[in-house]
Amino acid sequence: MFLLKHELKQGWKAMLLWSFAVGIMIVFCLMLFPELKTQMAPIQAMMQGLGGLAAAFGMDRLNYGELIGFYGIYAGFMLGIGGMFYAAILGCGMLSKEEAQHTAETLLTYPVGRGSICIWKLGAAAALLLCFNVLVVLFSLAAFAIIGEFPQWKPFALYHLAQLTMQLEIAGICFGISAFLRKGSGTIGMAIAFVLYFLGIAGNITEKAGFVRYITPYAYADGASIISKGALDGGLVALGIVYMVVGIIAGFW
Repeated sequence: MFLLKHELKQGWKAMLLWSFAVGIMIVFCLMLFPELKTQMAPIQAMMQGLGGLAAAFGMDRLNYGELIGFYGIYAGFMLGIGGMFYAAILGCGMLSKEEAQHTAETLLTYPVGRGSICIWKLGAAAALLLCFNVLVVLFSLAAFAIIGEFPQWKPFALYHLAQLTMQLEIAGICFGISAFLRKGSGTIGMAIAFVLYFLGIAGNITEKAGFVRYITPYAYADGASIISKGALDGGLVALGIVYMVVGIIAGFW
């Protein structure tokens, strides 16, 4: 338990910074909605005329004139990028920082085993990601209250659940990779998040890249897909959980 408290104490400032950065951008986006809603018809027609670019971000599947559609594209974009990067940095840093800072030997002098260390560090990462998402949701709710409009709650809840699942998956994968690294794990984590995000975009643009749905968590966490269908893709979510478990097992090994 002392290790969990230590990790939370070390990570809470960064978590607050990421939460504030993502949350405030979502607030700014939503503040624009009342003004843009009156001009949304020509904007939507123009966006849908962009073809592949519109499909990349799900603009061809959502109605921007509805708050949940606007949220899924613009505010969701902020959370998708910010959440993936934060999860990657967090997952990569949990083990590799002990090697980089030469504190692994000191840590092992405590009456805890290697397995316990991994478990508490994973618990801390999950807790920080959960707090990050709760704070982002609170920012969104505050913005809804300010503009006096509220979205459909089911797709809103499903979208944020998918985002949390995606972040946990990325953190688990990066946790496993970081166990084999001593330096540069943060950069590698950012690269992994970057590649997974753009694989998801590629899968939206062309059916020829449809196979990436089974690689990137963005496929099941894409706001356009969740909001337009009103449900999560259970198969892809289960596959993402498998990837997360494999990453965690590799880290333990």
